[in-house]
Amino acid sequence: MFTGIIQDVGTVRAVTPRGGDVEFVLAVDRLSLAGTRPGDSIAVNGVCLTATRLGPGEFAADVSRETLAVTTLAELAVGARVNLEPALRAGDALGGHFVSGHVDGVAEVLTLVPDARSVRVAIRVPAPLARYIARKGSVCIDGVSLTVNRADGDTFEVNLVPHTQAVTTLGEWRPGRRVNLEVDQVARYIERLGEH
Repeated sequence: MFTGIIQDVGTVRAVTPRGGDVEFVLAVDRLSLAGTRPGDSIAVNGVCLTATRLGPGEFAADVSRETLAVTTLAELAVGARVNLEPALRAGDALGGHFVSGHVDGVAEVLTLVPDARSVRVAIRVPAPLARYIARKGSVCIDGVSLTVNRADGDTFEVNLVPHTQAVTTLGEWRPGRRVNLEVDQVARYIERLGEH
């Protein structure tokens, strides 16, 4: 479980094919790996990955074919910057919203428009996921917890405040950028309960 509050921007150090899967080695900057052990979860651009080995200032994680197919991780190359968040531990602050790290789909950044000191971003989601996006609801994009300002059909808007732009990769977004999307878990559970 995660909160969507990014704790570091890391860098892809190596991408190594391994029998159909891929092993990533990711360098960290500010994130302390002191309490991390093999088997612990770390979200990479919103995707829950399992640390398989740890080294000074880096960790490795295997990425399955399924994860490569349904997220943007297959598009990452050596040198790419990624949002990192370790799994939530008892006693940690809950600053964003509950995020599982299980990406629902890939969305696309459509437009970025200055809005005072923020940037207002329009994002298109796959049509089947649009029903889970609600005005003033939560959404997780590339691992970042954001509030939906407007939702219309398969498009929604969020504002990126200066802090978010500075401490995540979202400040690097341009139109056409593909991003990992996780809808709010509450919306999923409400729909499931309504089926009975």
